[in-house]
Amino acid sequence: MAGYLIKVYFSKSPESETSPSITVFPVGRVSPTADMATFAIQLLIAGPTPQERAAGYFSELNRMFTNGTNCASPSPASLGGPDFTLTLDHKGTSPDQGTATLKLCRGTLSPGEGTDARVTAEIDATLLQFAAIKKVVILDVNGQCWGGGRGGTYCLQ
Repeated sequence: MAGYLIKVYFSKSPESETSPSITVFPVGRVSPTADMATFAIQLLIAGPTPQERAAGYFSELNRMFTNGTNCASPSPASLGGPDFTLTLDHKGTSPDQGTATLKLCRGTLSPGEGTDARVTAEIDATLLQFAAIKKVVILDVNGQCWGGGRGGTYCLQ
């Protein structure tokens, strides 16, 4: 299969749940598109394969989504629209070389800060594998900083 080799970083049981520091683990994938960062996040949302789940890999991101998308679909044939937008070289809406802004297009409901920390670590590691990305900003559906229940704009400072 032709494409680009990428990694998707998942949590792994029991390591990610019991370690005092958040640890995520890479699994290899092949992106059919040069838009590898977007494809990698799509795969993170889709979650690990059945074989990877059997080996203990997991991500809680997909189960956190609570409603439909508020982002327009880039393809009229697409059902439901995207789960996120990814903007490179921007911190929020401001230009910022090397920063990737991942804006969630659907609401999320988290069971707690541990889950937020694991999902943030998965997103960060998945995006930081790409040389052009030096920093990651994650925004919720309303454009506020996502994770840990903090909200606000602290991540855009």
